[in-house]
Amino acid sequence: MTGSRVLALGHYQPSEVLTNDDLAKIVDTDDAWIRSRVGIRTRHVAAKDETVDDMASAAAAKALASSGLAPHDIDLVLVATCTAADRSPNTAARVAAQLGLNAPAAMDINVVCSGFTHALATADHAIRAGSATNALVIGAEKFTDVVDWTDRTTCVLVGDGAGAAVVTAAPEPEVGPVLWGSVPQMGGAVRIEGEPARFSQEGQTVYRWATTQLPAIARQVCERSGILPEDLAGVVLHQANLRIIEPVAERIGAVNAVIARDVVDSGNTSAASVPLALSKLVERREIASGAPVLLFAFGGNLSYAGQVIRCP
Repeated sequence: MTGSRVLALGHYQPSEVLTNDDLAKIVDTDDAWIRSRVGIRTRHVAAKDETVDDMASAAAAKALASSGLAPHDIDLVLVATCTAADRSPNTAARVAAQLGLNAPAAMDINVVCSGFTHALATADHAIRAGSATNALVIGAEKFTDVVDWTDRTTCVLVGDGAGAAVVTAAPEPEVGPVLWGSVPQMGGAVRIEGEPARFSQEGQTVYRWATTQLPAIARQVCERSGILPEDLAGVVLHQANLRIIEPVAERIGAVNAVIARDVVDSGNTSAASVPLALSKLVERREIASGAPVLLFAFGGNLSYAGQVIRCP
């Protein structure tokens, strides 16, 4: 085996839906203000007793069921999250226990919003190196636990949920080479700090960085996979803000691609956003199996990571 492929996907969102009108009862905002600035209409909110590992396990169980593999086939579990409440056992180990997996390597990865694409690359590298054969790669967040509900600039953005992929060894690579990096000197533009931890950001700094710097990097991701942007069938960017997603997608030049806009219904779910949006596109059959899809995430730490995959 010389590479890996995404075999199956799954996603989960809590049942409670928070609308813009609901938020208008909490802070000084309204539906028109939110839609005009970030494009979000609704977001899902986890119950108080619903944990990050609960959501991660639900998404992973769906992906595993769709893959045709058995729990004992999984030998690596990677969970991208920045909102898990506990440090040990980590979220990956808790997911493994909930799903009844047999002795997998289990690791959490915290790269905030770009966590899933970092985790997918890590799984691909492990499989290429021969240290894993079948991996569960999950992005899961309970961002509503760390938001300040009195701050109208941030509380309107976030939602909860999880997305998961089963990644398996393949004779030919279907997960392309990753391009990843960060701007550590500007990492303070997105923060989850304090006690209790609270999310804050320099919104204009993030917007300018994303819309001016990231399109060229995303095009480099395509180059590494030998794919022209116009040949992409899908583009799944981190679902941060519709005012970032649309101009970045346009500047990449993916003129024939389906562009994921799940942020409208789900809000910003950080590390969960890319697999959540991708799983929904595949479930709705908006992208053909085997077609090239650009995954590209960015945000916290001012980090980024992307790869082109073949759609499962």
